[in-house]
Amino acid sequence: MIHNLKRYQFLFEELVKRDFKKKYKRTVLGMGWSVLSPLLTLFVMKLVFTQFFGRTMEHYTIYIFCGNLIFAYFNEATSQGMTSLMGNAAIFTKVNVPKYLFLFSKNVQALLNFGLTMVVFVLFCIFDQITFTWKMIFLLYPVCLLLLFNIGVGLILSALFVFFRDIQYLWSVAIQLIMYMSAIFYTIDQYSETTQCLFLLNPVYLFIRYFRKIVIEATVPSVWFHLLMLADVVIVLAIGCWMYKKYNTRFLYYV
Repeated sequence: MIHNLKRYQFLFEELVKRDFKKKYKRTVLGMGWSVLSPLLTLFVMKLVFTQFFGRTMEHYTIYIFCGNLIFAYFNEATSQGMTSLMGNAAIFTKVNVPKYLFLFSKNVQALLNFGLTMVVFVLFCIFDQITFTWKMIFLLYPVCLLLLFNIGVGLILSALFVFFRDIQYLWSVAIQLIMYMSAIFYTIDQYSETTQCLFLLNPVYLFIRYFRKIVIEATVPSVWFHLLMLADVVIVLAIGCWMYKKYNTRFLYYV
């Protein structure tokens, strides 16, 4: 795979540039929407939910921002990754190139948008008087794992989308469910221990929880928490790679 990335480096770079430019084509603010969109979502969430959940919570804005930051990245990477094969069928049906390059380009574009939003997130942390410690370096762990997790989910969704167009409607419902089950704007403290453990079955919640532990609580999650996140990523990525390898040639007959 690494060999192919080097071999098709020019194509990969052009795909990333194309996807990035295409997203902001004919928009007035252009790349500014990468920052403005999550900020508007954050503003709405803060306006609506502060009265219900954030009255007594310290750093509630950052609490929501952590959740929205991670979920927005996950949503963008997987939703765009789902259509990466079908959207580039005209290329790989005529030229023999690794099909996962199209998915990777979507993920790089989503990662760039995530990076831009992270800059704003840091500014918000400074404004909210968050104490920056050496533990912030641990944020690289969930970011790297989330990148791999998004690729794994994208591999699965894009493969399924080729054979079943209905997957786009099912995924839109699943995204809504994942959002509400990720505790973006509320805490899970009021639930029983059993219910709180059920939240750990949601990988997106794990990434959000990790960010909050580091940024707000200035504590590093336990070793088992790290391993749980890693296990989710390995499983999803393995399934995605297996599906691409198994159905690689069959994609051509369904696009």
